[in-house]
Amino acid sequence: MLPYLTMNPFGFPILSTVIFLPLVGVFFILFLKDGNKIKITAFVAGLLTLGVSLMLFFNFDAGTPIFQFGERLAWIPVYNINYVLGVDGISIMLIVLTAMISPLCVLCSWKAIEKRVKEFMICILLMETAMIGVFCALDFILFYVFWEAMLIPMYLLIAVWGGPNKDYASLKFFIYTLFGSVFLLVAIIALYLVNGTFSIPEAMFKGYSFTFQIWVFLAFAIAFAIKVPMFPFHTWLPAAHTEAPTAGSVLLASILLKMGTYGFLRFCLPIVPMASFYFAPFMIVLSIVAIIYGGFVCLSQTDMKKLIAYSSVAHMGFVTLGIFTFTVYGFVGAMLQMLNHGVTTGALFLMVGIIYERTHSRQIYDNAGLGKFMPAYVGFFGLFALSSFAFPGTNSFVGELYVLISTFARSRTAGFFAAVGAVVAAAYMLKLLKQIVWGREDKRDIKDLNVREFVYLTPLAIFVIWVGLFPAPFVRVMETTLVNLFMQLNKLSQ
Repeated sequence: MLPYLTMNPFGFPILSTVIFLPLVGVFFILFLKDGNKIKITAFVAGLLTLGVSLMLFFNFDAGTPIFQFGERLAWIPVYNINYVLGVDGISIMLIVLTAMISPLCVLCSWKAIEKRVKEFMICILLMETAMIGVFCALDFILFYVFWEAMLIPMYLLIAVWGGPNKDYASLKFFIYTLFGSVFLLVAIIALYLVNGTFSIPEAMFKGYSFTFQIWVFLAFAIAFAIKVPMFPFHTWLPAAHTEAPTAGSVLLASILLKMGTYGFLRFCLPIVPMASFYFAPFMIVLSIVAIIYGGFVCLSQTDMKKLIAYSSVAHMGFVTLGIFTFTVYGFVGAMLQMLNHGVTTGALFLMVGIIYERTHSRQIYDNAGLGKFMPAYVGFFGLFALSSFAFPGTNSFVGELYVLISTFARSRTAGFFAAVGAVVAAAYMLKLLKQIVWGREDKRDIKDLNVREFVYLTPLAIFVIWVGLFPAPFVRVMETTLVNLFMQLNKLSQ
């Protein structure tokens, strides 16, 4: 095994298993015609994938920054392209998050999707394979294949099962993402021409010339900023979220956006560190603009789904802000916020999907005053809303606190504006929560949550409270990797 990659302690290729198990589900679904059997098969495939990902998590050695559970096979030897997999403290949490969210997407679509059920479930499982593959790949070409593989099923989820403006939203998503992918490929080719290998770990901390780092950083940054999306590349996100089916919005918010911030941590900082330092003030400004801009736009929204979509712009701004403070607190806070945003915003989109199935409207006024009719619903909604603006005791408070501490340590001005963004987040979420719970007095015949909805909301609620009150186990898993990254960057800056 290579020096940066530890042996796989299991008797089978566990990373390949967790990546391709959803494809096994796709294989069985191809031969099924009954809609319920298709849904059950997709759900079981998701649960099995989650089970394997938890095996990874509980056997992960948090005391080393080296990539673990390594797998390596020659793929295209003439170009030194290999099938190399491994995970560290950054990627392991995102793999578990992906594996947890995917079966919940199947459950939330159980009644909502009635046409082309087979194709829909296949798209969900294909997305899961591609997303987990992105977080496991340690070869640039393998990474790029998985990165691009998620584009088509996500496009189809919006274009086929989306809302009235689905054609516009899906095309905009496709064009933006493809545009970013071109720059990603250019950066990969440039690194190959210099290193003679597509190995990601072997490209890290190599001492490239400053000019070379600048150009590679810009190519990487455009690709990842579009995926996050950072301001001003954010305009595809509200359209995609608003028109996508509930499961599509959940996958976008919970996982796809994290691929961009994962790219900054995995590629920009360790591969082109000096350029990352150079552009850090610019990235911090863009992050704060996203936080402030996203918050104030949310205050004017009347559509629940569009409000939550714009809130993602602000929340992901905290993630990129934490990354480019270049502190351990900032890195840990960014990683926690990636997980927290994935759970909380994904849960809020699930809440919108639940009420849309009952009222067939996403307008805040049409869904106001549910406190008397749906006490369980507003209970979950209240918890996720509190988490969204980082109320103390919820998961987002911990991550946001880390980011704010690191930001104030770097710049009091930046910290002040980030704190203003946090206050604006409280304003728009409390305004939404007030309307949903007490907004109207008229009587309506609306049923509260059913058993299926309780099943997929409960684990997310548990996560919100668990991380909010006891974040240590999650911090411990990622801390060694992030401290090692900080130390390597610190050596270069001296």
